[in-house]
Amino acid sequence: MAKLSLDDRLNQIEDKISEKSFRENKGLGNEVGYYIFDYDPGEELYVRNHIAYLKDRINNGNKDFRIVEFDLFHLMVEILQEEGYLEAFFDLEKENGFFEMADSLVETLGLDETNELNLIISRILQEDLTDSVVFLTGVGKCHPIIASHNILNNLHQMLDSVPVVLFYPGEYSGQDLKLFGTMDSHNYYRAFRLV
Repeated sequence: MAKLSLDDRLNQIEDKISEKSFRENKGLGNEVGYYIFDYDPGEELYVRNHIAYLKDRINNGNKDFRIVEFDLFHLMVEILQEEGYLEAFFDLEKENGFFEMADSLVETLGLDETNELNLIISRILQEDLTDSVVFLTGVGKCHPIIASHNILNNLHQMLDSVPVVLFYPGEYSGQDLKLFGTMDSHNYYRAFRLV
């Protein structure tokens, strides 16, 4: 079977998420639908533009659902600004380097937590997601602070009412995630390939 081009795959997203069975998670043993759309990291801006196009088309069209996008990087910055920590983390990075700042940031945001103490998960769950498909984006921008497999695993335990699609700048084999096509990640076994 010939490998589909990125354009072909992107053009299949709307039809796929518009299927009622997709949004009701049928055909998956009634397990909530968690999906990954992987792509070449060099195509990041192209994929972002297509996501913006899809959101506009679906959210302003006559569909019976909407797309709710969470850019993980923007979410992280927004939370830090609201909590008054953003400047402190800039200072911490200048004084102690990126990795010490990143470790502190993981702790502050509760990213290792599997419950509402994880501020990223908590913020996603605050949104009204009725009749929605959730798009998670910004994975590459927040690496290595936010690990996408952690977000998926933690979110999976708390959100099972709507399908979630992670846009992943790397490779997904159906079992393994490789960020940017080179960095091995932990297995994420509950996600399906979107297209």
